[in-house]
Amino acid sequence: MWEVVVGLIHRDGRYLIARRRAGTHFAGLWEFPGGKREPGESLVECLHRELYEELGIRIDVPVPYRVVRHCDQEREVELHFFRCSIKEGEPAAIECEEIQWVRPEELSNFQFPPADHAIIESLQREEEGLCDESCARY
Repeated sequence: MWEVVVGLIHRDGRYLIARRRAGTHFAGLWEFPGGKREPGESLVECLHRELYEELGIRIDVPVPYRVVRHCDQEREVELHFFRCSIKEGEPAAIECEEIQWVRPEELSNFQFPPADHAIIESLQREEEGLCDESCARY
């Protein structure tokens, strides 16, 4: 099983999303930035590294949000989602096709991998004030 960290990078009521490059798993789909954890690396260390490599940014202290397990024909992944803000730098599409800042209600206009759907729904419920105890809060 792959362990993947994902940054829910927020600013001014919007979240940063990135389009996956051609030739990659889920090419052309949108995602919240992040990547695979390397051996000996903590989840938080991985998140800091991945967001710097992919976007050229440094983040503040990430706050755990949710863990999602997903299996498809090719692999089984455990995604660790963290809320975070940019501490340093302006994001650039270094290891992705493009990036965009979008409001939670706009996330449904983009195609994401299946594992992200529960997170998108949760973020949208929070925005609408429809959270219950199953929603993680920042």
